[in-house]
Amino acid sequence: MIGSVSRSGTTLAVYLALRFLGSILGLFLLAAVLIYIFDLLELLRRTGGEDGASLLRVALISLLRVPQLMEQVLPFAVLFGAIAAFLSLSRKLELVVARAAGVSVWQFTAPALIVGLVVGIAAVSVYNPLAVLLRDQSDKIAAGLFGREQNFLMQTTGEIWLRQDGADGESVVHAKQILDNGERLLGVTIFTFDRNGSFAERIEAHEARFSDRSWKLSQATVYTTTGDPQTYPTYQVSTYLTATEVRESIAAPESIGFWDLPRVIELSQRAGLPAYRYSLQYQTLLARPVLLVAMILIAACVSLRVSRMGGIGKLILGGILAGFVLYVLSELGKDLGGAGIVPPVLAAWAPGVFGVLMGITILLHLEDG
Repeated sequence: MIGSVSRSGTTLAVYLALRFLGSILGLFLLAAVLIYIFDLLELLRRTGGEDGASLLRVALISLLRVPQLMEQVLPFAVLFGAIAAFLSLSRKLELVVARAAGVSVWQFTAPALIVGLVVGIAAVSVYNPLAVLLRDQSDKIAAGLFGREQNFLMQTTGEIWLRQDGADGESVVHAKQILDNGERLLGVTIFTFDRNGSFAERIEAHEARFSDRSWKLSQATVYTTTGDPQTYPTYQVSTYLTATEVRESIAAPESIGFWDLPRVIELSQRAGLPAYRYSLQYQTLLARPVLLVAMILIAACVSLRVSRMGGIGKLILGGILAGFVLYVLSELGKDLGGAGIVPPVLAAWAPGVFGVLMGITILLHLEDG
């Protein structure tokens, strides 16, 4: 008898877990298709009239961009998917029957929480490195195609500007696109100054590669105030920057995969550079399963109130607003942590832990009074 009850409980848990997983994946894929369509249309608009901008090339660029874009959508896919699954169970009276049979809110919520935890772990350990790799390939395919448009690794809405010093004097580097964690620049313009701070020359090059404390330029044209422009197949500009300092200066944390972040953090710290942004990205990825669990708890709060009180529209809206507030708090924490105002661990983990505690408190109140 006990074995039969145990098997039935396991069967119910597996059934609920599959329902939640299917709902979450369905919404995730639907969002991916919509994002791909809009992103493809936007890229086609931006590349109109550009040489080499074939439909197949632009479609491939957009397709490889989508996985990284979807990382921002994942928490909402989990929230909306869990709400949809709970409402489906309620509409088909499956949730009502389970409640009448003595299944507590914790029993029918546990499979969803396990699914959220597994999805979060997979998203961090497998999906994130793959998305970064695909986005890097997208940038390489798009190299030189978008002219003055922004590249994925850029931290700001503008183009890259980098001030540096070298054996020949100071210089200012301007690049339209960056690849390989900042060690390869496209559409480069460099303004060099002598030791007295006076302007020396302006260099325009198709490409610059960082190698052995120098930028090696290809197809460079040098402009000076004393003579005609000179063109060189290769040209070199010295710098005191290291590869770690270049990455720290211009590479966004999101451009580095989960498994590579600890190494980058260690290299930055050894070089005496602040590693706030990379530490925050690492901790944010570690905390992502907790954030997804918080989203599912919010969905569970909505579903339980629906089954008891009615007013589906208002309650679902409340759940969605709660999810957005939690997401905004996580983004605010990232801003504060990235600036070094708040420790990265606190900035990354606080929103998810707060959401979990809030969800558990509401469920305890609704279930046990």
